[in-house]
Amino acid sequence: MIESLLALFEQLGYTGILILMLLESTVFPVPSELVMIPAGVLAAQGRMNPYLAVFMGVLGSLLGALINYWIGCKLGKPVLDKYGKYILLPPHRLARVESFFLRHGEISTFTGRLLLGVRHLISIPAGLARMNLTRFVGFTVLGSGIWVAILVVLGYVAGRELERVTDAEIKALWERYSAQITVGLILFCLIVIVAYILWHRRRRRVETKS
Repeated sequence: MIESLLALFEQLGYTGILILMLLESTVFPVPSELVMIPAGVLAAQGRMNPYLAVFMGVLGSLLGALINYWIGCKLGKPVLDKYGKYILLPPHRLARVESFFLRHGEISTFTGRLLLGVRHLISIPAGLARMNLTRFVGFTVLGSGIWVAILVVLGYVAGRELERVTDAEIKALWERYSAQITVGLILFCLIVIVAYILWHRRRRRVETKS
């Protein structure tokens, strides 16, 4: 699979990264690890520019996120208003979800892009709440940029250390570092969330006094 992806990227170039990361950022089962790690391998071998690979990966993630945002914005509310009660989202609970995202959409979007199983879905509630599009784009790019850069660096290390990159070697590399990366990102998100809560409370106290 890895050899096939390397060959695909050589044929499609950066466009392949863009398309696959766009799909990964929607609801299609395209693991970003199988896209950006091989891109990092090619960068280590001098067959791809690592900065341009990161840029195209982030751009693809953003375009996919905008598709989900549009789905949430245009299709989500009418459907949920009608059928939400069947999935434990009656109108009053749906209103609370929208209200929360209107107040805390930025931090939710940013941290959501860093968490497995959440990053490709977090854009839907953002669209549902009609989060400010400029802020949505900014925090999506920030979160996606961190994740994509981590994967490219990991692939770059693999490409420098391994003479012939195979599926088994990439799998072993990912198993070696995935737990550390996941734990590190979770701790980072917790720190960001705690800092955000403290900042938000301080701002509310200042507003109350004024």
